[in-house]
Amino acid sequence: MSKLSDTDILEGQELRLRFRSFDLGTAWDLGTRLRGLAEERGLSVLIEVRLGKRTVFLSAMPGTGPDNADWARRKANTVELLERSSYRVGLSTGAGETIHQRMGLALSDYATAGGGFPIFLVSGLCVGAVVVSGLPQREDHKLVVEVLAEMIGVAIEEVQLDM
Repeated sequence: MSKLSDTDILEGQELRLRFRSFDLGTAWDLGTRLRGLAEERGLSVLIEVRLGKRTVFLSAMPGTGPDNADWARRKANTVELLERSSYRVGLSTGAGETIHQRMGLALSDYATAGGGFPIFLVSGLCVGAVVVSGLPQREDHKLVVEVLAEMIGVAIEEVQLDM
């Protein structure tokens, strides 16, 4: 059996980690679970949840700064435009190629670093984005996926990236 590439795993995450419904209460639950897990692990991250392109949860933990808020904004913009995780967008961009070179998008408004993830309904409708900023990009992404998997009831072993 061949090993799946990170890009294949990321695509699978986006297909499996989908909500039956998602509203302001779900956004709050998602954000507070992310913050709780980050606190438990002693991590310093900024967490943003967007619903309908509107920030509905924002938490900047001690040790984060304006740069984390800007990274989160840019990652969320990428997720909302392309309806893919910012990490997958980054991995699918050619080596040494930026999103500006590939799509003409301003680097001041879009980022392809990991940590942004689309909020999909089981119907396939993308209703928002969740973003973590403050860790290395792969770790930002993994933190989001861990909480999404728990909320949706998918075993993390079935969707996690290799260590």
